[in-house]
Amino acid sequence: MSTAIKTLVGGHVDVADAEIDALRTSLRDGLFSPGQPGYSDKPIFNAMHQRRPALIARCAGTADVVTAVRFARQHGLLVAVRGGGHSVAGHSSCDGGLVIDLTRMRGVDVDPDARIARVQGGALWADVDREGQQYGLVVPGGVVSETGVAGLTLGGGEGWVRRKYGLTIDSLLSARVVCADGTVRTASPTSEPDLFWALRGGGGNFGVVTRFTLRLHKVGPAVYGGLIAWPFERAEEILAAYRAITAEAPRELAVWLILLQAPPAPFVPEEWHGRRICSMVVCYTGDAADAGEAVAPIRALGDPILDLLHQQPYLQLQSFLDDTEPTGSHYYWRTEYMAELGDGLLSTVRNLFSTCPIPGGEIGFLHLGGALNERAEDDGAVGNRNARFVIGVKGMWDAGAPDAESFRQWIRHAGTRIRPFSTGRSYINFQTADEDEQRIQATYGTNFDRLTEIKKIYDPDNMFRVNRNITPSA
Repeated sequence: MSTAIKTLVGGHVDVADAEIDALRTSLRDGLFSPGQPGYSDKPIFNAMHQRRPALIARCAGTADVVTAVRFARQHGLLVAVRGGGHSVAGHSSCDGGLVIDLTRMRGVDVDPDARIARVQGGALWADVDREGQQYGLVVPGGVVSETGVAGLTLGGGEGWVRRKYGLTIDSLLSARVVCADGTVRTASPTSEPDLFWALRGGGGNFGVVTRFTLRLHKVGPAVYGGLIAWPFERAEEILAAYRAITAEAPRELAVWLILLQAPPAPFVPEEWHGRRICSMVVCYTGDAADAGEAVAPIRALGDPILDLLHQQPYLQLQSFLDDTEPTGSHYYWRTEYMAELGDGLLSTVRNLFSTCPIPGGEIGFLHLGGALNERAEDDGAVGNRNARFVIGVKGMWDAGAPDAESFRQWIRHAGTRIRPFSTGRSYINFQTADEDEQRIQATYGTNFDRLTEIKKIYDPDNMFRVNRNITPSA
């Protein structure tokens, strides 16, 4: 008896059930096939990308990952790697292949004296934040606490404190990697430096990272921030003010601007439920005594629909957006990096959102700059060190929504309208599965050719291809 499993080249190979049983017994947390209990116990974040792998290897440590990688290599299997499982592009799984599942590997060890965190490859940012905040320390990480550390870090890592401390990869000290040949390597500035460079923004293309060693920084346990919002009818004024506020903001202040339809949440006045609004999401990590002065230009806009800006635990601020991205919804995005916010862009954004047909749709600006811009373009594969904003056109809807295709069409149209104002690049972690290879190459710019050369060294057969893929150089 045997099981047909999808291969790297697109066909199927029959793997003897005896070999599969041997793999199952060698993994501490087991191997799961369709129909077995435990096969479906990790919900899919973006339900638009439902996958049905032939096997899920649930790993408890690096040794299990080595076993799974060697098994996949022996049989030439299609492989996907699941860290936190929060991939908007659906790369946490694959149809018919083998999923190497790290979701049980969530250990975080903090050394407060050395200000170092050692983080397993399946950890979520909630795990890192909780351990670090015991000592008032953070790693620059994501803004949704249920995001996985691995995927976010390997793509660069955008978070609230990036203006003060840079991207997540700017705090990466080393990584333990299981490479495509089944060997375990430690990548750092002095050990496998080319691999380390590629991991800093190159996504999951170069192996399975089972442990990250990350620099911690002093933030919290209390910060100042939250949400403030105004009627969409004031969008022209609010957008212009946002440009002025972000141009003068200290690096301790990060401000997002999001155009959306107000949710039916308890903190939103009932008469505003479902109406278009302009909101700013704020995080200030400087001295508490200076918070009022830092946000004064925001409050000077006056007459908000709601004002929830206050001092709060960093853990609370890090997780208060979690409910805005529930697991199991359908997500579709278009994003761009911006070097500036010109009049034409702001006018285009305002006009686009006035016709947005998606109840769960939004257009948002993420505030970059600061420490992120002070590094060279080739400081890590991530590049894009000139970016000062990310703009995102995002849609969210439930499975079975009758207007889903028209929603996607509107998002693609909006993305096309916005692109002429951009740098021509976008954040790799925000790219969706249907964006072409040219988009990936453009994102890395002058760093792309070096990435393809490093890919040829560490993954010449392109085993790790279920991602925003970088193919090995010819």
